[in-house]
Amino acid sequence: MKKPKWVVEKEQAKKSAAAETVWLFGLHAVRDALQNPAREKLRLIVTRNAADKLAEAITASGVEPEMVDPRRFPKVLDPQSVHQGAALEVKPLNWGSLQDRAIGGDAALPPRLVLLDRVTDPHNVGAILRSAEVFGAQAVIGTRHHSAPETGALAKTASGALERQPYLRLRNLSDTIVELQAMGYLVLGLDGEAEMTIETALEGKHDRAVALVLGAEGPGLRQKTKETVDHLVKIDFARGFGSLNVSNAAAVALYAARPKG
Repeated sequence: MKKPKWVVEKEQAKKSAAAETVWLFGLHAVRDALQNPAREKLRLIVTRNAADKLAEAITASGVEPEMVDPRRFPKVLDPQSVHQGAALEVKPLNWGSLQDRAIGGDAALPPRLVLLDRVTDPHNVGAILRSAEVFGAQAVIGTRHHSAPETGALAKTASGALERQPYLRLRNLSDTIVELQAMGYLVLGLDGEAEMTIETALEGKHDRAVALVLGAEGPGLRQKTKETVDHLVKIDFARGFGSLNVSNAAAVALYAARPKG
């Protein structure tokens, strides 16, 4: 009996994910990945200078480095990548399910999540992961398609946060929002045209679990997303100058929505 198309596609996607690897580069990103026991490490390429700087992390990881001449660094990376003499091939991290991330964590404080609606720039996502880690978010969640995958550029911008801050990419953002609402989350979508500020929406509700949804620069949130969140909110600006870039907006929103405890 012939398998249905959706079953075949699901099996193909699973095989593709199993074969996927990522090249991380730069001293900071490589060091953090080497020190992360949850990270599956496959191949480490370093210059002598980089090996000296990473000596402790390399020894602790148990990975055997490949020493190369800095003038003949293998072409495993984009030529524009500032690798600082270090590149590490790894498997993407597995952070578990939405429920694993949305429930639990610091029992003393209500959880905070960041959801991304088609934010595809790895530098923006990397900066958002860094802010999410600083402000104690449970996870950053994007979509399987139309969102930045785990890449070396994302890891370098995240400045170590990729190894610590869960980054999930799920199939459907609207379905994810509905799941979170069923778990008791208050879901707020950031929209520059909204009438309500984040502070107003959270007045008397800082003890709630909160998810903040941010859209791509330019198009912002999709209509379906706007219709699914609990409230559309804005950041209250002092002057009428433009708007913040999405990574800066995420940092401000996380600060405004931080739990009181």
